[in-house]
Amino acid sequence: MKLVLASNNAGKLAELQALFAPLGLALVRQGDLGIPEAEEPHRTFLENALAKARHAASLAAGAAIADDSGLCVDALGGAPGVRSARYAEDHGQAKGDATNNRVLLDKLSAFPEASQRSARFVCALVAVRSADDPQPLVAMGRWAGVIWPAPRGDAGFGYDPLLYIPELERTVAELSPADKNERSHRGLASREMLRQMREVWGLG
Repeated sequence: MKLVLASNNAGKLAELQALFAPLGLALVRQGDLGIPEAEEPHRTFLENALAKARHAASLAAGAAIADDSGLCVDALGGAPGVRSARYAEDHGQAKGDATNNRVLLDKLSAFPEASQRSARFVCALVAVRSADDPQPLVAMGRWAGVIWPAPRGDAGFGYDPLLYIPELERTVAELSPADKNERSHRGLASREMLRQMREVWGLG
């Protein structure tokens, strides 16, 4: 079965392809089909994921899945949240992972203690069989840690170099792809999504 991924993020595609391999699903980025990105006007990951999934399904005339995810930092009231990918732009800087990380560390400079820097990655996955599917599949995943004072590690993408997982004594960017997928917010949401696809869509 072919499933359109409502994202052009290469990192997300690679992670989700590995996570959905057990069902034999072939994920295709929407950009490869000429589908433009959807608007993301909502305040929650779930609402944005649903909007993106329906948008991609409509233009692809088929099934689609959307991931809306990001970093929520408690000391910043949940920011960057749904604006995670555009956090630097929101503060007048160029878009990009490195600038997003720099802006976040600057915003947290008033919170030097680890106990003040709790945060979590959040992932909302939504899958629809068609644009007007009345029964979207929804799965959520969360992965908690603390924001490290400086980037560490070369793997992953986004805020991975900053989210430190105390029980592993590493940042996410210091984990192998397999270790990350086993523990991550996206991994947790994907395994729940696989369960629902088997139960509701009859896959696998």
